[in-house]
Amino acid sequence: MRHPGTGKRNRGDRGALTLSYVIIVPVFLFAVMAIVQTSLWYLGRQAALAAARQGADAARVRNAPLSAGTSTALAFARSSAAGYLLTPTASTSGSSQATVQVTVIGKVPSLVPGIVIKVQQVARAPVEQFTTP
Repeated sequence: MRHPGTGKRNRGDRGALTLSYVIIVPVFLFAVMAIVQTSLWYLGRQAALAAARQGADAARVRNAPLSAGTSTALAFARSSAAGYLLTPTASTSGSSQATVQVTVIGKVPSLVPGIVIKVQQVARAPVEQFTTP
């Protein structure tokens, strides 16, 4: 038995679903890509900060050379943050007799070719000094 009106379609709505997908899917993919890129930036930033902290801890030891801070920061960045922090560099410029400052700079992997995202993190710590009570 056939019901009246079931075989008829409204011809004005043909292709509306396809058109909405053409608009919605690229916006959704762009949002996913932006979330992933932000996550990579955050991981690279945290990796640079962790490397700078490791370097500051190594350089603040009594009678330790400042070069210990840069070498420790670079070793940490290259081993622990290899996928998140590209081409890391470290410096101890800004350090004084009482304070050690380690700066780590690197690049974050980019999902869009040609865009370079740099991160820079600084860790400061006082130099260890032994005093008598």
